[in-house]
Amino acid sequence: MSVKLEQKRVAVCIADGFEEVEFTEPVKALRQAGAEVYVVSPQEDTVKAWRFTDWGDSYEVDIPVDEAEVDDFDALLLPGGVINPDRLRMNTDAVAFIREFMGSGKPVAAICHGPQMLIEADAVRERTLTSYPSVRKDLINAGANWIDKEVVHDRGLITSRSPQDIPAFNECMLKVFAEAQTNQPLS
Repeated sequence: MSVKLEQKRVAVCIADGFEEVEFTEPVKALRQAGAEVYVVSPQEDTVKAWRFTDWGDSYEVDIPVDEAEVDDFDALLLPGGVINPDRLRMNTDAVAFIREFMGSGKPVAAICHGPQMLIEADAVRERTLTSYPSVRKDLINAGANWIDKEVVHDRGLITSRSPQDIPAFNECMLKVFAEAQTNQPLS
């Protein structure tokens, strides 16, 4: 089954230290399906990836997070990495953007350590999700129902554990994002 995402706009909220493959592979799948993908970040020009054990490539920022509007997007992707969510959690604009996104009812996909941002945004209570194992206790303490599964979909929230789960994560993300309502063009 081929998923089509033409006219879908997806925000990817990241800061320095995001796990590169958790960004590049989902973004590639989104673009291949026809989605427009925008990097949203507290950083203004570029954001630097982490590649498993060392720094990776840099990627251009499309929209500073303090200028990003949830109404301009159909879905949100939150890659993981240990450093990335920690930096995003310290940025009030990033937290507000993610909190508003979760409150909008639009789909959100978070992988590995990405769900830490959902904790900071107070958006996991009574949700079922998964994450990298070290985030399990934090999610449970925040009121989530954590399960050890390669991909979990709960009311528009898609989560996965690690880079090994990317194929299942992408498949579920594309399906859920395709079902989302399309917004008006960016102004």
